[in-house]
Amino acid sequence: MRRRDRGSAARADRGGRTPRRHGPSVRAFGPQGIRRCVRSAPLGPCARAPPRGRGGRRRARQVHLGPQRGTHHADCGDADREAGRRAVSVRRVAYVVNTFPKLSETFIANELAELRRRGVEVLILSLRPSIEGLRHEIVAEAGLLQRTSYDHSKFSAALRTFAPDVVHAHFATEPAEAACELAGELGVPFTFTAHGHDIYRRPPADFARRAARAAAVVTVSQVNARTIVERFDVPAEHVRVIACGVDTSRFRPNGAPALPRRIVCVARLVPIKNLGLLLEACSVLRSRGVEFRAVLVGDGRCRGELEAARERLGLADTFELVGAATQRRVVSLWQGAAVAALTSDSEGMPVSLMEAGACGIPAVATAVGGVPELVDHGITGFLVPAGDAPALAAALEQLLHDQDLAARLGAAARVKVQRSFSIAGQVDRLLSLWSEVLA
Repeated sequence: MRRRDRGSAARADRGGRTPRRHGPSVRAFGPQGIRRCVRSAPLGPCARAPPRGRGGRRRARQVHLGPQRGTHHADCGDADREAGRRAVSVRRVAYVVNTFPKLSETFIANELAELRRRGVEVLILSLRPSIEGLRHEIVAEAGLLQRTSYDHSKFSAALRTFAPDVVHAHFATEPAEAACELAGELGVPFTFTAHGHDIYRRPPADFARRAARAAAVVTVSQVNARTIVERFDVPAEHVRVIACGVDTSRFRPNGAPALPRRIVCVARLVPIKNLGLLLEACSVLRSRGVEFRAVLVGDGRCRGELEAARERLGLADTFELVGAATQRRVVSLWQGAAVAALTSDSEGMPVSLMEAGACGIPAVATAVGGVPELVDHGITGFLVPAGDAPALAAALEQLLHDQDLAARLGAAARVKVQRSFSIAGQVDRLLSLWSEVLA
């Protein structure tokens, strides 16, 4: 059965028709993990392996990498959108995620909200409930909680009733595994987005098999795409680069002057973000007599360690840890910043720097992962070597002292985010991809 026929069969389920089943039941899902569909289930319509070409090499359907470094995502977007208009219209999408909603994964809520704004119906299957007290305003504004299920035992029934055109997962770990099995039960295609830790630090052992069973693999940066191709032997034509975008109408300059010499960093307080480096750089700035204030937004297991380092370095009066914050407060903090900072040892494609850029704030960031695809050195901000506190301090000092330079770089950053990383543009590309998959 062709993909479009399988999708029609799933949609016909509203009339009582039972979709073809593949692999073990999703009722096996539980809090300790998801059944390994990629090991126990036969190849079904959830994602057949790409056909073999000459020499036995697997070949996937034509799903191309996005624009290469140095080009704008939007440059390829017109062709993608035109292809999407000629192909199948996507009306219903089911998402599988680890935890929803989650403050540090604003990009998922933004994506879902934009789909709803386009008239696409969404169903969210969350493998774990959220335990956070704070929630981004967009979750309520878009009515996303009312479209979220947390009961694993009812996922299959909920999907049969919803009858999605496609199932999409964020992260190659448990969500991709669950999406594979759920889509297989319905006989519809699935795709997944791989971000960072699920590629570099904790990839599933069977990443290549999950990729082969997916209709396409999405990732957020060119460097991620190259890693997926080279490390997991996934055909390049099976990977599509679609970044997590930001709402540039929400994140925008407010016209007021930035608060004098304010450095803002938005990040989870976890080891991979290496936020001690920001404290070290601030200590260097203070030793040079530079006036500044630093604000660190976020929470995580390193908070106590960072607070102790702040005291040890004598920065208690200039370095503020404000904890987790809603999107509304983050917008306000970016609008009052002079410079954005990010000190990670590894990154996929940092949404926080997209938000800063959309607000017209230049960035100083470590040149890791997808960061150089977002921050153009000397044009929208400055890149520094990972772990280099003196270099970080020097770049911060230059932007704190030269407000004209900071304004020029910030204006260029907003233009780049509007052109290449808006949520509207990225959802255009997702819809185009899904239309290709269904065609």
